[in-house]
Amino acid sequence: MLSILLPALVYPTLSPFLCVTLLLISLCAWEWGRLAGFGVMRSVWGGCVVALGGGVIWCSEWLFKLDHDLWFGVWSLVVSVWVLASGVLLRRGPIFWLSLSAPVRWYLGLGLLCLSWVAVAQARHVGINYLLSIFVLIWVSDICAYFLGQAFGGRVFSKKLAPLISPGKSWEGVLGAVLGVGVLAVFWCWADRVWLVNSGPSVFTMLWHQGWIALVVGVLSLTFFGIAGDLLESLFKRSAGVKDSSHLLPGHGGFLDRMDALLPALPLAMLIYTLSKS
Repeated sequence: MLSILLPALVYPTLSPFLCVTLLLISLCAWEWGRLAGFGVMRSVWGGCVVALGGGVIWCSEWLFKLDHDLWFGVWSLVVSVWVLASGVLLRRGPIFWLSLSAPVRWYLGLGLLCLSWVAVAQARHVGINYLLSIFVLIWVSDICAYFLGQAFGGRVFSKKLAPLISPGKSWEGVLGAVLGVGVLAVFWCWADRVWLVNSGPSVFTMLWHQGWIALVVGVLSLTFFGIAGDLLESLFKRSAGVKDSSHLLPGHGGFLDRMDALLPALPLAMLIYTLSKS
């Protein structure tokens, strides 16, 4: 996936990256239909709806007017929905999710997926450095959580992170993610200053310019949003009784399996950007 995504990311114009990511998010919408328990045709229709919705927004004159109050309101609402959904669903588990009506599950998923594509499009418009720093933050968080969770899981904290949703995840893994992302933030701020990156500020440097408290709060929030996205997708898969969202990526599952942590983190990153410009 990176062999396609990274060349599109560094291409001088936005169009190849927007096309590739819109295709990926449309495939995620198709996978979402399957996880939500809908048939083949409705799942395909969901992917088409997200592709069409993204295309309409792409053609909109408002897409890259990031200093407009509209986007502050949009990202505040989207982040609030993610916080509410994460808090309720992770607390009440798969049974509560399945008790929701099918239209609620359907439209909530498609809406959040489409807006995650808008967020990644806007982040690329801000700059390669900004978007890449978000990607790497999530990747480092995931890697550190996995290895420290494997090495120390259950040795420090007696309780698992979410035993009813993902029994393998531990609080030691969360601690590992926080430590890894903290080191990454310090390194990236230093690299931005020393190497004078001309592709715009990273999310770390942008937060640092608001003060060290903003950096700590922002980095922790992005990390926790990524972990919540991972747990939520595990909840959806458990509800559907499947191990992977699909088999589109042999050996890795589906696109949702690879992008779950980014979906809530990207809107938060764009809220951080709009706040920094206000």
